[in-house]
Amino acid sequence: MRDMTTPDRNRVQLTGISSRAYEHPADRSALVAMRSLSGFDAVLKRTSGLFSERRLRLMFLASAVRTTDTQFRALHDMGRDSAYILDLHRIPEIYVQQDPKAYAMAIGFDEPFIIVSTGLLDLMDEEELRFVIGHETSHILSGHAVYGTMLAILTRLATRVAWIPLGYIGLRVIVAALEEWQRKAEMSADRGGLLAGQDPDAALRALMKLAGGSRLHEMNIEAFLDQAREYDTAGDVRDGLLKVLNMLGTTHPFAVTRVAELDRWRRSGEYERIIAGDYPRREDDANAKITEEIKAAANSYRESWAQSQDPFIGVLRDVAEGAVNAGERIFNRFARREN
Repeated sequence: MRDMTTPDRNRVQLTGISSRAYEHPADRSALVAMRSLSGFDAVLKRTSGLFSERRLRLMFLASAVRTTDTQFRALHDMGRDSAYILDLHRIPEIYVQQDPKAYAMAIGFDEPFIIVSTGLLDLMDEEELRFVIGHETSHILSGHAVYGTMLAILTRLATRVAWIPLGYIGLRVIVAALEEWQRKAEMSADRGGLLAGQDPDAALRALMKLAGGSRLHEMNIEAFLDQAREYDTAGDVRDGLLKVLNMLGTTHPFAVTRVAELDRWRRSGEYERIIAGDYPRREDDANAKITEEIKAAANSYRESWAQSQDPFIGVLRDVAEGAVNAGERIFNRFARREN
């Protein structure tokens, strides 16, 4: 009989790992900046009555099934394994909700918990589910709920002031920026899910299934990666513009983008380096420099533009570069003021 505090197979525990190890640079820079604002999360909690963690937990306690040693035992063990591997000291509760749509989410500030739909359970095999639970556990370790709640509040506010042109435009700009952050946060959590499950093939399969469903025998990961390359290069400037417009209002990257990004990150050597024990520790989070993280985020965008074959990106590269440079200057001034 196995020790119930450890994973069911030989996975590497990433003792004391900081979420900075797997976060996308654009996500990481925003989180480091927010963590430097003393009391920011406390203020947000006080102003987010509509998103009461206690109310939501009671709702799922009443209407969903909480995993335990006697209910959804395998899923319960996956949650314990993910917390063990990512060295999360509190194991998040997991609730199973009846819904044919496939989804999972992490909710809460103080005692976050995970929701998994029955549609997702029916769609994924065991190793793919481990990736998903690791993905949600990574959201918790990063503290993504703070920004996610802010996005929900601002989106609701934007609909209320839609009749005020300038006010609405200003809020939409902020909401669009937060949506871009959340898309990068999803990429971060994909990396964290891979670190928790430690099965690259299962991670890619899980993301591909979110696009194509359960008929895995009808799909091929290399062909799906070819789709991602075609999506990046296809068409002319008009298609590039349409791709940008398609992203408006979305909080998750498209499936081909997520698969391509996770595969690229794994092939870059970062995954193996972290598994080997070379990663930033949580105890050093307070020493993270905002200016360095902003530079890393800017360089990440520049690198993605340089690698992209999208004609529209080529046309806008100079404009985007100017916007990134301006953003760097603003954040650098902010950082100096904070220091």
